[in-house]
Amino acid sequence: MGRPFHFSGLRQPIGAEQFRMTVMADQPTPLMPHATATWLVDNTGLSFEQIAEFCGLHILEVQAMADDLAGSKYTGRDPVYAGELTQEEIEKGQADSTYSLKMQKAPAEVTRTKGPRYTPVSKRQDKPDGIAWILRNHPEVTDAQISKLIGTTRNTIGAIRERSHWNIQNIQPKDPVTLGLCSQRELDAVVKAAAKKAGLENAVSDPAVEASDKARLIEELRRERDDNEKAAAEAAQEAEAAAWLQAKRASEEEQLSGMPIGTASEAPAEPEAEAAPAETPADTDDAEEQTEE
Repeated sequence: MGRPFHFSGLRQPIGAEQFRMTVMADQPTPLMPHATATWLVDNTGLSFEQIAEFCGLHILEVQAMADDLAGSKYTGRDPVYAGELTQEEIEKGQADSTYSLKMQKAPAEVTRTKGPRYTPVSKRQDKPDGIAWILRNHPEVTDAQISKLIGTTRNTIGAIRERSHWNIQNIQPKDPVTLGLCSQRELDAVVKAAAKKAGLENAVSDPAVEASDKARLIEELRRERDDNEKAAAEAAQEAEAAAWLQAKRASEEEQLSGMPIGTASEAPAEPEAEAAPAETPADTDDAEEQTEE
């Protein structure tokens, strides 16, 4: 380590290596850092630290490229041909291992051109669900707005609307924000613009209409609460009457079971038939005489 440097804005002194890394952090990296590092490892005598610093990589990544231990092989990209580095800079770096390579020409920033919204491959299968959700919940949104919001074609939108899509049986409307197809702010902006264009904005945002809807909702909730209380009171009364009737029936049955057997159902005895008069001795003698004769 060399003599420590004091860099403006830092509280503690840093070494020369840390100072160089701090300064180089503001330098742009090559357009293809890994491919550029591969080319520099194979075609120059620069140190791993210099290549890692210039390409914005970790030194272990560069060392893995040099040892053919990288998980994937990269095709080298010539930074000299691309105009990002000059041969003079490479020679300076090879002569001094502590020299920091300077970018000759920063790569042009890639700007997205006009066209459909880009959607990651993993989420493209969710597009029909998001389109179906917008068509169901916001029919005022035009096909052009849906196409720009989700990144699809008008033919797909028309097929889902007409239910002629090849996978219509498996399409389930889902919120595109939940699916990650767009942000909530973008969806709200599209819905608001479509409502304004369709003349629905005033109807939605009218304070008088909102107050009327609120009062109607409160009245409906109160009526529902009163109906529930009335139904609960009637149910309690019916339950009380049923309990009283059941208790009365049980008391009557208990009284009947406690009476002596035959008391309530015993009928008056019928009078016995009169006994025949007894025979006298005279009558007996007359009967014997008649028999002898």
